Amino acid sequence: MKTVLYAAILSLLPLTASAQVALNTQGQEPQYVETIKGRAQKIVDGLQLNDAQKAENVRNIIANRYFLLNDIHAKYGKDQQDALYAELYKHHFELASALSLYLTAEQVDAVKDGMTYGRLRRDYQAQLDMIPSLKEEEKAQILIWLKEAREYAMDAADSKGKHFWFDKYRGRTNNWLSARGYDLKKEREAWMKRTSGQKP
Repeated sequence: MKTVLYAAILSLLPLTASAQVALNTQGQEPQYVETIKGRAQKIVDGLQLNDAQKAENVRNIIANRYFLLNDIHAKYGKDQQDALYAELYKHHFELASALSLYLTAEQVDAVKDGMTYGRLRRDYQAQLDMIPSLKEEEKAQILIWLKEAREYAMDAADSKGKHFWFDKYRGRTNNWLSARGYDLKKEREAWMKRTSGQKP
């Protein structure tokens, strides 16, 4: 397992932007490899890169990240949470560092969104739509928490785990807004009426 993890880590970190990033499939089931390649390719397609080698390198970096996460979660399981989170944190920043050789900061964010089902943008827009009276500093704080949720969600083992982090931070945001005097029940009811074409 250590050999597999080490190989996966190395494949995330090309030495130069012109180096070819190898797809590390060691220890992975063939069907899983194809699934992950397809998932990573879908994210890359959204970036609309016009350099074929760059696109392939980015695809492989993303796929290798999924392989690494799969190995880490398989290694520790649910009974070793402290060790699991320590290992995830140790490797957390490698993805953005590797991608930054090929992508702009905005494109790296797009990859993060692709790996987390676009929850950040959807949840942020929903919050703005539900409470149009939000102050600028409140919008900024909500976005900060959503970005934090996205960082945790990126390391989750599956879709359920990814959604968990956004739901957790949504609860934190709602509690914070309630403490600031917002009646979320009334805001939500008014929002539903607006979206259904009725007058609030």
